[in-house]
Amino acid sequence: MIISQLVKKIKPSATMSITSKVKQMISSGIDVIGFGAGEPDFDTPDYIKTAAIESLQNGFTKYTPTSGILELKEAICKKLLQENGVNYTPKQVIISCGAKHSIYNTILALCNPGDEVLVPSPYWVSYPEQITLANSTPVFIHTDDSKDFKISVEDLKRSITDKTKLLILNSPSNPTGSVYTKEELYEIADFAIQAGLYIISDEIYEKIVYDGTVHYSPASFGEKFAKNVITVNGLSKTFSMTGWRIGYMAGPEELVKATELIQDHSTSCPNSFSQKAAVVAIRGKDDITSKMVSEFDRRRRYIVERLNKIEGITCRLPKGAFYVFPNISGLYGRKIAGETAKNSSEFVSIVLDKAKVAVVPGICFGSDSHVRLSYATSFENIEKGMDRLENLLTNSIPYKN
Repeated sequence: MIISQLVKKIKPSATMSITSKVKQMISSGIDVIGFGAGEPDFDTPDYIKTAAIESLQNGFTKYTPTSGILELKEAICKKLLQENGVNYTPKQVIISCGAKHSIYNTILALCNPGDEVLVPSPYWVSYPEQITLANSTPVFIHTDDSKDFKISVEDLKRSITDKTKLLILNSPSNPTGSVYTKEELYEIADFAIQAGLYIISDEIYEKIVYDGTVHYSPASFGEKFAKNVITVNGLSKTFSMTGWRIGYMAGPEELVKATELIQDHSTSCPNSFSQKAAVVAIRGKDDITSKMVSEFDRRRRYIVERLNKIEGITCRLPKGAFYVFPNISGLYGRKIAGETAKNSSEFVSIVLDKAKVAVVPGICFGSDSHVRLSYATSFENIEKGMDRLENLLTNSIPYKN
């Protein structure tokens, strides 16, 4: 079979691959600790499940409008106004099959072949692949630990060309956990808009922040921002609804109509009863979020403390999301239970083989000096995983299943 050249350019999702491999190993009886999953380990709240069950029992199982039901759009508009300070109408909102789907639709609707999209690096693994699928070019703005993994206006000045169409911002960030301050975000967004760019603001981790950190939506900064910023969010992280596949995009009405056309001929409408459940989730109490954040905070502090005790590893304390992104380059070239790693992929392979601990190589996110660990797993698993890593990396003692 001859596969298209476009598809051949696409790399598989490393996070999904790691998670799948861990599940296969566990099903084979191997005691492996997985730090790859990008989803909360908490169950979806019962009141949200009940809403879905009731919608099923009431026969709400048919197609909805392609862009989603009005009731959910109205709930999202109210949420965005009250919580984010952005005033949208239902005609400026489209519901999609997850925030990932919303971002992809937006890129397809905005970008022409040859356009360039600025992507701060490290980045979420799907950004460059989605840009490539739109026949456009990802242009990476590299950051590092010393910059708290944040870009600046000076970085934008060096990166913008006459082909640049779009900038993607993700705060709080996957994989780094960095969160832009209001001043930083304003300065970057203001410069980008003055340069004629559109901005996708990926806010999927907005409520998972720590130490009094505040999340800001750049669309809330004023009229010119609202016209050029596309706000993307969803319910997967905030309400532990990853499998429900409900995300949304809010932006200019013209863009929403364009993404609706794309959705018309690809997925059609999102899941009907998931939309009904999403209405209840958004309108209801979000006690689940505060409980998750409290537990994530406990895990975050513990895992960072343990990682920083291992010689050769340095790890920042993230301000948001549920990932740590330690720099492990100090271990390159060092013998680890008879093996030597020269890059993040080789390091991940050694750790999985010798310690039965699964982490994601940083090269998948744009930095070969790092690895990503998700602490959206039980505290018990984190303790076990850190014990195994410490025994392997400090004492060269492999884990025996």
